[in-house]
Amino acid sequence: MPVEGPKSSCPVCYSPDFKHAAPLLSRKMLSESSSFLKGVMLGSIFCALITMLGHIRIGHGNRTHHHEHHHLQAPNKDDISKISETDRMELSKSFRVYCIVLVKPKDVSLWAAVKETWTKHCDKAEFFSSENVKVFESVNVDTNDMWLMMRKAYKYAFDKYRDQYNWFFLARPTTFAVIENLKYFLLKKDPSQPFYLGHAVKSGDLDYVSIDGGIVLSIESMKRLNSLLSVPEKCPEQGGMIWKLSEDKQLAICLKYAGVFAENAEDAYGKDVFNTKSVGLFIKEAMTNHPNQVVEGCCSDMAVTFNGLSPNQMHVMMYGVYRLRAFGHVFNDALVFLPPNGSEND
Repeated sequence: MPVEGPKSSCPVCYSPDFKHAAPLLSRKMLSESSSFLKGVMLGSIFCALITMLGHIRIGHGNRTHHHEHHHLQAPNKDDISKISETDRMELSKSFRVYCIVLVKPKDVSLWAAVKETWTKHCDKAEFFSSENVKVFESVNVDTNDMWLMMRKAYKYAFDKYRDQYNWFFLARPTTFAVIENLKYFLLKKDPSQPFYLGHAVKSGDLDYVSIDGGIVLSIESMKRLNSLLSVPEKCPEQGGMIWKLSEDKQLAICLKYAGVFAENAEDAYGKDVFNTKSVGLFIKEAMTNHPNQVVEGCCSDMAVTFNGLSPNQMHVMMYGVYRLRAFGHVFNDALVFLPPNGSEND
């Protein structure tokens, strides 16, 4: 007698109807699997976003209220005129600004323009390059990462010059700065207090100073930042999130841990003095938005910085700010900031 094989536990699997239904069932299973995978991916992204937001809110844990960045104004010119001549001279000598410019080899034409123009008015200016460049003298920080460049530049400046300078100004090579206006703005600010100022911007819960307008730190803020650079839990070299935060935002996060908060610099009329755009762009916008008040609608008379300039525009700014004078018109500023010894400034 023939021996029967084992019977299938799924009789319908061998039926003709099942053969037609199998492809449909297979497609349904693939569709459900695809939906499941999409759900997993969306869930992962959502978790990552939560993690990122947690990073951005660093520093809020020990505070019971939300911090809004302050609006700091320049001193009143009438108050300055009441200071004695001797005290004015002492003031002009006591303000020492160290300038940091972050550059890369591709910026060589801007580098040259900055070196030949406004940095001559710093008490000392140094360029920090991503790699060694033979054409210009610079401090080689040996990295292309802008946040690491910034960290290394700040550490170098603090370690070497903490006893020589009380204010530290950091800028891009596309920025033009009027250092005398910076010193005037800082005139009544105590560098032993934690100042972190410039063009303040709000991003979510984070207030930060935009690097496009330049960043100013007092010596006290430099001390606090330096103490955190070696603490990765509070001031990591790389942010632990999907995409990288800009270097100015990462600086703000580190400073938050040190109790230092972004402050917006303004003149007596509430106009920004640290600008993230060029003069030409401001004038163009003013002609569109305030055609009858182009000058008033443009910029502060005491502007410290403008950004987004080409090398040629740097030299034009230098001409307009420092060289062009109206014959017979005498400027009697109450305070004069003398150039450092050996300076070649205009």
